[in-house]
Amino acid sequence: MQWTLVVPLKPLARAKSRLSDTAADGLRPDLALAFALDTVAAALACPAVKDVAVVTGDALAGRELGALGAHIVADEPGGGLNAALAHAAAFVRTSRPETPVAALNADLPALRPLELARVLDAAAEFPRAFLPDAAKIGTTLLTASPGHELRPAFGTDSRARHRTSGAVELLLDAVDSVRQDVDTGADLRAALALGVGPRTAATAARLLIKEQ
Repeated sequence: MQWTLVVPLKPLARAKSRLSDTAADGLRPDLALAFALDTVAAALACPAVKDVAVVTGDALAGRELGALGAHIVADEPGGGLNAALAHAAAFVRTSRPETPVAALNADLPALRPLELARVLDAAAEFPRAFLPDAAKIGTTLLTASPGHELRPAFGTDSRARHRTSGAVELLLDAVDSVRQDVDTGADLRAALALGVGPRTAATAARLLIKEQ
C-alpha cells in the first residue's frame, strides 16, 4: 500500500510560538519552514509514500515545499488544523477516492524514511490508526485506509481523542524519529540528538551561534 500524506502548515509568522524561550521572533518562522522542509523531504523519500500534499496558506512555504515535489493545497477553510486536514484529505480523494491517506505533522525534522515506512505498513492493517508523539499526549501521524474517513482530532490531548474516536494506537518500538515533533526547546534538543535534516541543522546552528 502506498500512501498520500497530508501535511498541515500554519502561516510561518504564527508558527512555533512555544519556542519563544529558545528562538527569537525573527528565527521561529525560519525554524518552522526548516522543520517542514526536512519533514516533507524525508516523507517523499519513504518507499511507502506515493506523494505528499501540504495544506497551507503561506505563500513562501508553498513555494519552497512545492519545489521539493509536494502538492500544495490552499487552506481554504481557514478553520484551524483539523479543518485544514479534512479539507486536504477530501481534496486528495476527489480524484483518487480509494487512496489511503495519512496526516503527518510538519514538525518532524529528524524523520527517517524507513521508520515512517514501518509505521505506515503497520497502520495498513487497520481502518484508522495513529501514532502518539514522544510525550505520549499528542499525535504525530493519523491514517485512514481506503473507504474510511480520516476524522482528525488533533490538538490538546489528541492521543486520547483519537483513541476515543476508534482509531487504533500503534504500539511500535524504534520509530523515535516519527514521534519526535518539536514544540518546545526541549523537543528541539531531543530532535537534534536524534539527528535532524540539513535545513533544520543549518537553522539551528544559527540559533546556537546567536546564544553563544
